[in-house]
Amino acid sequence: MAGSTRRWNTLTRVAALALVGTITTLSHAFYLPGVAPTDYHDSDAVPLMVNALTPGSDSELKSVIPYDYYDSMFHFCKPKDGEHAQAESLGSILFGDRIWDSPYKINMLQPKLCEKLCDVDVSAEESKFINNRIKENYAVNWLIDGLPVGHVRQGTGKDRDKLLYSIGFPLGSEEDQVTPILHNHYEIAIDYHHNRQKDTLRVVGVTVRPYSIDNAVEGSELCGTKEQEQVASVTLSEQRTSKVTYTYSVTWKEAETAWATRWDKYLLVGEPRIHWFSLVNSIIIVLFLTGMVAMVLLRALHKDISRYNQQEAQEDFQEDFGWKLVHGDIFRPPPYPMLLSIIVGNGSQMFLMASVTILFAALGFLSPSNRGSLATVMIVFYMFFGVVAGFISARLYKMFGGEAWKRNVVGTAFLFPSVIFGAFIALNFFLIGANSSGAVPFGTILGLTALWFLVSTPLSVIGSYLGFQRPKIETPVRANQIPRQIPDQVFYLRPIPSMMIGGILPFGAIFIELYFILNSIWFHKIYYVFGFLFLVFGILILTCAEVTILMCYFHLCAEDYHWWWRAFFTSGASAIYIFLYSIMYYFTTLQIKSFTSVVLYFGWTAIMSVLFFVLSGAIGFFSTFFFVRKIYGSIKID
Repeated sequence: MAGSTRRWNTLTRVAALALVGTITTLSHAFYLPGVAPTDYHDSDAVPLMVNALTPGSDSELKSVIPYDYYDSMFHFCKPKDGEHAQAESLGSILFGDRIWDSPYKINMLQPKLCEKLCDVDVSAEESKFINNRIKENYAVNWLIDGLPVGHVRQGTGKDRDKLLYSIGFPLGSEEDQVTPILHNHYEIAIDYHHNRQKDTLRVVGVTVRPYSIDNAVEGSELCGTKEQEQVASVTLSEQRTSKVTYTYSVTWKEAETAWATRWDKYLLVGEPRIHWFSLVNSIIIVLFLTGMVAMVLLRALHKDISRYNQQEAQEDFQEDFGWKLVHGDIFRPPPYPMLLSIIVGNGSQMFLMASVTILFAALGFLSPSNRGSLATVMIVFYMFFGVVAGFISARLYKMFGGEAWKRNVVGTAFLFPSVIFGAFIALNFFLIGANSSGAVPFGTILGLTALWFLVSTPLSVIGSYLGFQRPKIETPVRANQIPRQIPDQVFYLRPIPSMMIGGILPFGAIFIELYFILNSIWFHKIYYVFGFLFLVFGILILTCAEVTILMCYFHLCAEDYHWWWRAFFTSGASAIYIFLYSIMYYFTTLQIKSFTSVVLYFGWTAIMSVLFFVLSGAIGFFSTFFFVRKIYGSIKID
């Protein structure tokens, strides 16, 4: 016993030191806001990078498939010495970023007027492809000095008088024409901040105004269109080859914007008062309801425990009643104990990963300027918390009296990750079939597999070893040999209705924030309100715990002692509402029509729902487990 305790303490210290070292490394490896600005001088080259084309960021969404900027179907101009891919983080690759250099020549404070980039011939087949992408509101994405190039658009609703920034700019426009027009001229406006003490210049803002100009006049303002009453636009014929000339202009403007606040204009959301009102309203309602649940539960339990203990002190024998009746069955092992222990272990891993990642983001460690940092950190923490999954799974399985410990170790390390990874690979084949840049490269998949087998799996095995070395968790009361018969339950206490009722409140705590998260994912917007998300996540934990405990108390009072699986499913049922909400979101917000986009949307939504099911289910399970141990440990039982 003492030896295992010493081993546990030693391994805990080693794990803590490894985690601290990893966090320290991450803090240096990942970009923190305001740490590493790039200083320029007059005439210094300012590189322009290009990223994948994505479906529209501020208009109705008609597709979810990104395309590589240098896809041969688009015929964008390439550098003379060939395009070169830029190094990207794991999270950036998984989220579909494909960053390349470009032929655009931009020098600090050096303006350009209608500079010709190249001439391209677009075939009829390619013209049809490009026209379809324009109809689907695709946007071109560039990066200058790590800052996404945006375009200024008119606000809607109460913000109709405001000018809002959107990341990317339209590939073309329809403008009520039968054939869409292609934007082939780009007016690039760059804001810079001049540090007069150091005599250095920094890029603090980039916008593009795209135009469609046929027969551009090089070296003139707006390619000579200011002198023309009617400007001929570029349209791509779907019957013959079309010739397109790409041009660009560059203007510079000094701005008072500090480098540290240059992202602010991109982070402003339309009608923020609705966001505030909805979020605060949701928090108030959930806090009120959970407060009522806690108050009723505590008062009822206090009376029950006092009554039971007074009954034991009386000399005359009285028959048990209420939830004390099932004390001999309450800790009877559940059906499928192996599966329950595995899924709860993996849920604990997901819960810790989400908690630490949201905390880091809320503290400002994950800047939007470091592309993909959020996803990268999530993966890193998920791998490290594999030790927690193994430890909890082993402890629960041992408590349930399981003996097939080898199957438990293997199942914890491979069962749940295999399901998620298999779904991920299947969806990736759809992206490959669509020739999308969002398809994860084979090398990245090998890297993920290596992290799984070489980091997460060994840590999970170590956690399982530590869990099985610990003494068995003792329960306050012993289980009877003969199971007690459960009486017929009223409708709302039957398994499926009670689970669906229990899942409503956790969903109510997050559905407003869920709308903004879905907008961020599918419309390629930057999600940055991690302070709100941290608060909502805390309320989610509170509601999952209290609702599951309340439903368990009702079941015990009705002499139904099958609580192990029900505790997990009651809070996990909120994932069903999330999936149903995503279906409503699809029909009310999106205009997706292609089969591949529909499969990708519902496929990724299903994966997110399963992850949330396991996470929230683990919260409900542990809350109920501690609740049941507490109340049955507080009464006197012969």
